[in-house]
Amino acid sequence: MNHLPGPRRGRLGVALVAVVALLVSGCSGGGASTKDVAKKYSAIPDEAGKPKDGGTITVALTPGLSPNYIYPYPPAAANGTVIARGLLWRALYRPSGAGDQVVDKDLSMAELPETSADRKTVTIKLKDYQWSNGNPVTADDVVFSLDLLKAALAESPGNWSFYTPGQFPDGVTAEAAADDTVTLHLEKAYNESYLLSMLALLYVMPSQDWAIAKDGGPRLDFTDPENAAAIYRYLTKQSEDQSSFATNPLWQVVNGPYKLKSFDSTTGSFSLVPNRDYSGPGDSRLDQVDFKAFTSAAAVLNQYKAGTLTVGTLDSSFVTEIDKLKKDGYHVYGAPAPARFDALTINFENTADGFDKVIAQPYVRQALQHLIDQKGYVASRGIYNGAASENYSTGGADSPYPPAFGDEAPYPYDPAAAAKLLTDHGWKVDEGGRTTCANPGTGADQCGAGITKGQGISFTIASANTPAYVGARDVAFVSEAKKIGIEIKAITKSLNYMYANYGNSFAPAKKNEWAMQDYGPLYLAAGYPSSNTVFNTTGSFNLGSYSNKDVDKLIDESTYGADPAVLADEITTISEDLPVLFFPTPHTLVVWKDTLTGPPSSFQSLLSFLYTPELWYFHE
Repeated sequence: MNHLPGPRRGRLGVALVAVVALLVSGCSGGGASTKDVAKKYSAIPDEAGKPKDGGTITVALTPGLSPNYIYPYPPAAANGTVIARGLLWRALYRPSGAGDQVVDKDLSMAELPETSADRKTVTIKLKDYQWSNGNPVTADDVVFSLDLLKAALAESPGNWSFYTPGQFPDGVTAEAAADDTVTLHLEKAYNESYLLSMLALLYVMPSQDWAIAKDGGPRLDFTDPENAAAIYRYLTKQSEDQSSFATNPLWQVVNGPYKLKSFDSTTGSFSLVPNRDYSGPGDSRLDQVDFKAFTSAAAVLNQYKAGTLTVGTLDSSFVTEIDKLKKDGYHVYGAPAPARFDALTINFENTADGFDKVIAQPYVRQALQHLIDQKGYVASRGIYNGAASENYSTGGADSPYPPAFGDEAPYPYDPAAAAKLLTDHGWKVDEGGRTTCANPGTGADQCGAGITKGQGISFTIASANTPAYVGARDVAFVSEAKKIGIEIKAITKSLNYMYANYGNSFAPAKKNEWAMQDYGPLYLAAGYPSSNTVFNTTGSFNLGSYSNKDVDKLIDESTYGADPAVLADEITTISEDLPVLFFPTPHTLVVWKDTLTGPPSSFQSLLSFLYTPELWYFHE
């Protein structure tokens, strides 16, 4: 297991005391109340003012997470975060920023699909889009994009985090029925909402310009898998050269509203200028959009104070700054992002200190969930500062597929109930000491399979170094667990490091480095928040190797069945079985200058980090 070195462990001890003290004062009313903080940012302003053409906006990237790749589907080995995805190349369908819709049909490149009675033939009519070189976007480009995605997965199933072997795009064949019409032939019938959510992840790429396997090479027949593989390898190799992102002619052929002007490979900051040949919605009145990288949320706040940032988010630890930001000319709007949940992801294959045997017991997971004081965390001035909502399911806030238990917590905060679950199953709970298994075995009142006498409950949590609430909530949980003799060590890692190293599906050699991890949010598809790829046994984003046959069956039903209502059963079963431990969902706090405006929906979409600057403009 990882152990904190002395100085860091000392600071962790101080942090534990500080966070617990803040948690108590936040809940008891000491100092400024956090109870009504959400009222400060619950309203989103209407579009207003006379448009002015021109101007440059500066957008804050998520601190600690900077882009390093440009091809829309980076190989898993690249540990890539893609630059400006959705602004350079549009997906076939635009993901929705609203919780009751799968896609935004007005901002999509195609009309909504028409599906045959057996759901095995899907017809897609393209809208009138064109490439930045003047060529029209055609059905061949969609076929090319699907074939390149298949080539990526043939190289490695880990090359697309939304992939589950045997599912989309496996068994899906695309043909260009006409220049503006794509026909999909499916070996398996998919739920229409699920298929739409997959097509919202299919970025449309230029077949006329990219179907090559070497510089200046001939255009290849990409429907031949060998050619598609060669093209994929060429494009991903080109994408490794960050210094050429803004100069390589490949990356200048776009169908989105913007083109890349510059990229700083040292920081990850980049600048976009309008694609004057863009034919989609939006007037692209702005002259330039600068995305700026940051290492901390505090640095972002300082740039707001200096007036140099136009758009970004605000860490909830700075909610006390909202009134001043408004006075200084900023709008602030916040809410839980649709289909988002925050959780401690559990690693069921971590064998350090017998963790895998312990965490396999449902009662242990239930006991641990009973130690998370969601209401207290929300109110705490040391964790969410009032800027969060309780959440106990994978469906997220206001889901159109609510779990059967509704808003009631299946395992509410109750340390006494946590201790009782352990004692009822053969553990000797030593409050403040080390709780151990006293009655090994597989009986109803025993510890469970593989747990030996004297076994303790100890493990490591890896916490992302940003945003601030991640470390704070983990420390509060560690403190609560210690009270009933559970030993947890918290280590801090960068988001980029965690994304590259903490996932059994792509980094199995690292599985004993983390027993749980908190990397912040997990976003499912708005409008249809299936856990496919995340919690099914073979899912490529099943980071902790969770496996439950009943869950697999329900995910299959929500993926392939005609009735989308089964998704509520899936959400209920997963949330009660606890493949993760649920935290409150933070409110994403969006900040933008009040001289910038556009459709309210375009700013609401920022809750899910969906950018549409082509719809924005400065006003008189």
